[in-house]
Amino acid sequence: MSLRRPWLPLCLCLCGCTPAILPTSQSVTVNPWTSYQEMQTLFDRIVPNQTTVEDLKAMKLDPRANPNIVILNYSDILKRFIPSPSINAHDLDLGVQECIQAKTACEGYEINQAVMERNRYGNFFADFLNFKRKTDVVGWRFNGIVLIKNNVVIYKLTGGEPAIHKYEENLNPLGPLQIF
Repeated sequence: MSLRRPWLPLCLCLCGCTPAILPTSQSVTVNPWTSYQEMQTLFDRIVPNQTTVEDLKAMKLDPRANPNIVILNYSDILKRFIPSPSINAHDLDLGVQECIQAKTACEGYEINQAVMERNRYGNFFADFLNFKRKTDVVGWRFNGIVLIKNNVVIYKLTGGEPAIHKYEENLNPLGPLQIF
């Protein structure tokens, strides 16, 4: 009587190829820009009190034609620049003060663009059974705000993370039995 182990070749194959069978994911905000530097260069071309809404449209910063650009109304602008009563509006940049004084005659665009790639690595079985998961996260994140009054940009602000590279490690001593 011969003992057959049909699962043995499968296990050997999986052990030899563990990085290829671990999950990967990618999170990309749909946009025409491919890097943080490209976004920053675009925003550097915006000149307060000179750049018009038509100029922004030519730069593809049109929320009606380009996804993931938020239109900020007066209330949104107040929440972003004066989040608490302890902040004095007179301490803000002149462009922001002008926008707040204009009330509903001023609007803003908030541009949040990001590209993140998550690759899991390490031991397949430890990952699969939820004992130990290691993830390499690489990407960039850009955010910018433009305030517009009478179809002219009166203020701009940029920020973000030009280069993101971090490692995440999750340990669950009980593996699949650990719920939280």
